[in-house]
Amino acid sequence: MPDLFARFFDTLYTMPLWVAAVWSLLENILIFAVCIAVGEWLIRRYANHAVTEPAPPLTLAEVLLAFSCVLLNAAVTIIGIALWRLELIHVDFGVNPLRILVDTVILFFAMDLLMYVFHRMAHHRLLYRLIHSTHHQYENPRPLTLFALNPFEVLGFGGLWLLLLMIYPANWLSIIIYLTLNIVFGLVGHLGVEPMPNNWIRLPMTRYISTSTFHAEHHQDGGYNFGFYTLIWDRLFGTLSPDYVADFEAARG
Repeated sequence: MPDLFARFFDTLYTMPLWVAAVWSLLENILIFAVCIAVGEWLIRRYANHAVTEPAPPLTLAEVLLAFSCVLLNAAVTIIGIALWRLELIHVDFGVNPLRILVDTVILFFAMDLLMYVFHRMAHHRLLYRLIHSTHHQYENPRPLTLFALNPFEVLGFGGLWLLLLMIYPANWLSIIIYLTLNIVFGLVGHLGVEPMPNNWIRLPMTRYISTSTFHAEHHQDGGYNFGFYTLIWDRLFGTLSPDYVADFEAARG
């Protein structure tokens, strides 16, 4: 298996950039399709645990925003590959389990903090209309809402990710694990239903992990819940919704 991945990355490093761009676009289209399919299944599966009212009918604007998001995510991937080829991004291709664990934890919490800061900045009155008000048009989220972002916001989050990789030479498998977690958390946050079990917010570890309720509250009231993967920064900086526990328990019924 390590040899297979080694050959894959060797091919990715040497193939023409336009070929890598095609593969990147196909990959992001596949991710989009899987998110929508899994998200719609989860909505049906947990229909009795609604966090928000059902999303209104789909609009052309929402579809176009999602389409542009997929294209820009593919562009960010290509920029990352180009930076890697220029040796501005360094990747560890070892298979040391401890290194993989440490790098995954560092990427997860570093991006959680960076995105919390970026998200709060995006709510500043000078930036809100320019980059973030677009996403807040959708108060009752659905899986597609994950991709309904202003292009400036997509590039902002993508830029943070590439900047972190330029600073920290992470393990290749940790990068893949983080990106997978990023998609999972993004999808869960835009379901409009709560799939997490009743005791999720009571257990010592999981109580700090984001839920669908957590992000849905932010869509309802943009003054709270700026985090993405955890509640840590919102608790630390006093931006956690005071209704979080009650809203979660109400959704779980």
